[in-house]
Amino acid sequence: MRGGDKVTRRQGALPLIVLWGPTAVGKTELSLVLGERFNGEIIGADSRQIYRGMEIGTAKPTPAERQRVPHHLIDIRDPDQTLTLAEYQALAYQTIDDVHGRGRLPLLVGGTALYLRAVIQGLRIPEVPPDPILRAELEATLAQDGLDALFQRLQKLDPATARVIDAKNPRRILRALEIVILTGQSKLDLEGVESPPYQILQIGLDRTRDELYARIDHRIDAMMAQGLVVETQRLWDAGYRPPLPAMTSLGYREIIAYLQGEMTLAAAVEKIKTETHRFARHQYTWFRKMPTIQWFNLTYPQSADLIDVVANFLKNVR
Repeated sequence: MRGGDKVTRRQGALPLIVLWGPTAVGKTELSLVLGERFNGEIIGADSRQIYRGMEIGTAKPTPAERQRVPHHLIDIRDPDQTLTLAEYQALAYQTIDDVHGRGRLPLLVGGTALYLRAVIQGLRIPEVPPDPILRAELEATLAQDGLDALFQRLQKLDPATARVIDAKNPRRILRALEIVILTGQSKLDLEGVESPPYQILQIGLDRTRDELYARIDHRIDAMMAQGLVVETQRLWDAGYRPPLPAMTSLGYREIIAYLQGEMTLAAAVEKIKTETHRFARHQYTWFRKMPTIQWFNLTYPQSADLIDVVANFLKNVR
């Protein structure tokens, strides 16, 4: 359901529409409608759709959908390449400016909360390049001693960041340790915010829990029918393996377990569904922390109302 007027307004700034929502809620369908209706281009905010060759498991927009509305920041890295948050933020800002330069409306669409926050809030991200030797040492510690050992080290070196970081996320802990070891400064001290020069309308998409879970399950069944097992095998044969972040993504990691004989295909599919339900709940936890999102529950017929909200916003800023 909708809240009140929750638009970030800056005098003379250009518009940016942002679509938040959990996996399978319907972001793609709505973004295409908005793109066609308001002369828009879609900028991806999905940390897995950046990878080439991972079409099915990341639920990328199809070629036909990309023909309907231009898409950006999809297929920009190979599965063994990295894209830092600072790099994503810079690419997103450049793409938004390019879309505005063509006289079109940028639509920032995705479910990766950190990507979205980096753009919307203008997070200042420490520009500390990853150190391969240090990262290898930290990865070895993780493998040998476990995540708790790394977290305890972070608590000792950077207690301020340790107090607020997700203690169960190894990537975040590894990165925080890299920053404090390489710079001698706390990751938290190096961060901050600098609001971007846009007028932003944030739209959050929701559904009833039962309907969302049914949509997730239907999507996963469709992925299996489209060839997720074949796609995963092809990636494996190309040399892409865990612990690459791309290959530990939901769906791929379970199919790899099946291909390695660690579980049956039926068990792998069931686990993908269960873990995706859990992931959607986790996404909601992050999204609800954002106070300026205007929520729409797509279970109920209010799409025309949503279109009117976007139209009125654009009328006021253009």
